[in-house]
Parts: sequence; structure tokens; C-alpha cells
Amino acid sequence: MRTWFITGGTPGGFGMAYAEAALEIGDRVVLTARRPEQLREWEQAQRGRALVLPLDVTDADQVRHAVAAAEEHFGGVDVLVNNAGRGWYGSIEGMPDEAVRQQFELNFFAVLSVIRAVLPGMRARGSGWVVNMSSVAGLVGVMGFGHYSATKFAIEAVTEVLRAEVAPLGIRVLAVEPGAFRTRAYANFADEPVEEAVAAYTPMLEQVRAAMVDQDGRQPGDPHRAVRAVIAAMAQDPPPHRLVLGGAGYDAVTAALQRTMAEVRAFEALSRSADFPAGDATG
Repeated sequence: MRTWFITGGTPGGFGMAYAEAALEIGDRVVLTARRPEQLREWEQAQRGRALVLPLDVTDADQVRHAVAAAEEHFGGVDVLVNNAGRGWYGSIEGMPDEAVRQQFELNFFAVLSVIRAVLPGMRARGSGWVVNMSSVAGLVGVMGFGHYSATKFAIEAVTEVLRAEVAPLGIRVLAVEPGAFRTRAYANFADEPVEEAVAAYTPMLEQVRAAMVDQDGRQPGDPHRAVRAVIAAMAQDPPPHRLVLGGAGYDAVTAALQRTMAEVRAFEALSRSADFPAGDATG
């Protein structure tokens, strides 16, 4: 029986889908949330197999205390799911510095805090899983969400390097890249008007916002099917390094990778021309 530690336990989101799927396969769950009172009734219904903890993942002290409480309660953390995060729209040029930093604090630095708090226990036991919820936007930048995309690209890089660093220690690492899923992620955009410092980008951002508001509740992805796919991927031998979730996301990622590979190959001669000539040791 494994113990899962899941951040971002907002009802209706991926965090709750992970928790329910873990319980379905007989595991135990520590689910964290900023507003744990929303989850108390659910916690009580699990009859001791679930623990709900308050957690603001941007507070490093809270992170350490929550992980310690989980380890004390269930004896250790076997699977970490870094799910907490969100995005704001805005242009690369016009988004205020404070908003950019807030996105990185939540979507990147908080993930590092949780990983660093959980890894010592996993290293001591010689086993564990780290599942980092990235996004299709971590592989294909999304216009209007450039800074959010940047946080997810950063998660992709950290996940790739972490995987290599901890593999000899018995710990496995998976990046998960969902596309558009029917969670509450888009729900607040209807109440968030575009506030753009550079007027030239306002029409683009209005279109982005309108498209997301229109899609809310009609996203093609099913979070519960997605989480079952993640669990199935973790059971593979060997497991994948990353898992793109959703048909539209898969199509977008594969098309972007094919374009990138074609462009890199098209300029192979220029790339190789930057080296010293073969046999030249003088510089």
C-alpha cells in the first residue's frame, strides 16, 4: 500500500482526481489545499485512508511541516504529485513584474520546495515516485500565456534533470502534460477582465480570454481518465519519461516537435559550421 502526497486539492480539479484514483487502487492519500475545510466531509468518508492538510505551497515552512505531518501519519510518502498551480494571461512585454514573479513562485519555486521536502524520505527508503504536472504549454508555448508557458518549460527542464539524478537512488520521475481538461481551471477567467499595460496586445488577449471562457465546461479532456492513464504509465516497465494527456494536446505536441526537428535539420550545415575545423587544435 503506497501513500500519495498530492498538492492542489481543489474540488473538481486534477488533485481530487488523483486522490480518488489512488484510493480506488487501495492506496492512501494525503491531499493538501489552501482551503481544507472544503474537503473535510470527503476526508471523513475515507475512514482513515485519507488525510487532508492545509498548505500554501508558496510557503516553504508550511511545505516542510505538511510533509513531516504526512510522514508521521502514514509512515512516509511513496508518490508525490506536484499538481498545485495556475495561469494568468498577459503579454510578454506588458505583464507586470509582480504577476510574472507570482506565477514562478507558484508554478516553479513551490514545486522545488515540495520536491526537496519529500526526497530525503524517498532516498532513505530507496524508492519513490515524483509526478510533476506540467502542461502542453510546457512543450508548446501558448500565445497570451507566455509567462505561464515559461514556468512549465522550467518544470520540464527540472523534471528531466531530476530524473537522471535520482534514478540511481531508486526514485522515478514523470512529467505529465495535459491539454484542455474539464476542470475548474478556466472558471475564474470570466470574472477576470483583461488588464494589459501595452494596448497593442489587448485585442489578442481579449480573444484568448474569450476562447477560454467559451470552452469552460466543454473541454475535451476527462480528468479521471487522465489520472488512470498516468497510473497505467507508472506501471509500465520501463515507464515513460513524460506523458501528454488528451488527443488535441498530443496532436499539438507532436506537430510542434516535428516542425522543430525539420527546422533544426534544415540548418544543420550552419550549426556544424560553428565548430573549429576538424584537426584544428590551435583555435
